[in-house]
Amino acid sequence: MTAGPVRIGDAERVELVPGEVAADSRFANADLLPVPVAQRHWTTYNFAALWVGMAHNIPSWMLASGLVALGMDWKQAVLTIALANVVVLVPMLLTGHAGPKYGIPFPVLARAPFGVRGANLPALVRAGVACAWFGIQTWIGGTGIFVLLGKVFGGWAQAAEVAGQPWTLWLCFVLFWALELAIIYRGMEALRRFENWAAPFVIVGALALLVWIAGKAGGLGPLLDQPSKLGWGSDFWEVFFPSLMGMIAFWSTLSLNIPDFTRFGSGQRAQMVGQALGLPTTMTLFALLSVIVTSGSQALYGAPVWDPVELVAHTDNVFGLLFALVTVLVATISVNIAANVVSPAYDLSHLAPRIIDFRTGALITGVVGVLIMPWKLTSTPELYIFTWLGLVGGLLGTVAGILIADYWIVRRTRLSLPDLYREGGAYWYRGGWNWKALAALAVGGTLAVGGSHSAAGQGPFPGDGLIPVLKPLADYGWAVGLGSSLVLYVALMRAGRGARSRG
Repeated sequence: MTAGPVRIGDAERVELVPGEVAADSRFANADLLPVPVAQRHWTTYNFAALWVGMAHNIPSWMLASGLVALGMDWKQAVLTIALANVVVLVPMLLTGHAGPKYGIPFPVLARAPFGVRGANLPALVRAGVACAWFGIQTWIGGTGIFVLLGKVFGGWAQAAEVAGQPWTLWLCFVLFWALELAIIYRGMEALRRFENWAAPFVIVGALALLVWIAGKAGGLGPLLDQPSKLGWGSDFWEVFFPSLMGMIAFWSTLSLNIPDFTRFGSGQRAQMVGQALGLPTTMTLFALLSVIVTSGSQALYGAPVWDPVELVAHTDNVFGLLFALVTVLVATISVNIAANVVSPAYDLSHLAPRIIDFRTGALITGVVGVLIMPWKLTSTPELYIFTWLGLVGGLLGTVAGILIADYWIVRRTRLSLPDLYREGGAYWYRGGWNWKALAALAVGGTLAVGGSHSAAGQGPFPGDGLIPVLKPLADYGWAVGLGSSLVLYVALMRAGRGARSRG
């Protein structure tokens, strides 16, 4: 089995020479093998639409509210969100480069630094995070449907309870869950087509909400005139940096597994321009839109209503409620399938390629997303949003640092495709594991999250965290994890080469 370069358009794209890796390979199946060059046809619009579809969702809408609640004014909140998404775009583009060039998904790319077997470790970390997010987003979407349908038909909230919740809420949750899995079960091409029309539809829905609230309120309201409670002094910066890390952590998951999408790209220009147009601009404009609409709600109802579902529920217009219902459905499905099902589907397939394919991995993700009981996770928003995002950002930033270091610094973007799928090749190391990557992961992860703590005794690390001396680093977990693991991995790999050359 060999691989050869194929030059098409603006970039070199490498594919395996026709032929199977091995009929009974333990390390490959049809979903993990490189996408043939002829099938890498996602365009700039496809990638931009993907990000527009993922960014327009209820948690994204409410990001600014969390920052305003911490004392920022709307300008500081939008600026923080904008900067965070520009920062996270950088590792997104760096790890995404391997997609159009080699056609491989994230867990296969991770074999280069971690080893053919060792890549299961970062794949499991990413899959676990994604399963949790899938459950949370599905519960949020199901709750939104429950609220809006309750307004249309009435009496839903008073239905008989099952396990502490109205049975009608459970019904909305289960139906929404099944709809998501039905779409992703059709494969990546079905997802691409869905995102193509979902993106403009959700934009129209958000703008319709703006027009509606502006017409009802007769103005934008007092929220835009509220001064910052933090000013621009030391109080602001103490809140700004941990908030910035939290906003970065919101998309740090995709900074790892973006090759799962870019592997279908027609070239580097398509994925780079598409992502640059889609992510930071959309998130910033969406945050600005949420602030403006919420300001109108404050003028209309006397208090800011940050939850778009709760805001729409104030109307009695049946057509408006149904349109909002479809918008919530499309927006939540768009982000949840792309961000939280695609990755674990590949990651779980990577664990047992003979048994689990992409579709089976997606179904497992759906089941695990229910078993984590997302209705309990979302019952404590302070614990979930702030502690969760901090921990996730630190751990995933550490993995991203190793991926970037290996692909760009150690290997200069040159990979041997055949060796990614076989025992005894360049990425086998010792028994399929690279201890240098594991060491960098352990040290970077410890520095990033070892000092994590949460207020009021909540969270997994009470008080000053597991390692109190690391507490000052906890607010910068993503940056600390990425930077420390990157530097340590490069140092260990180069030290090993030096030792071999002296020998």
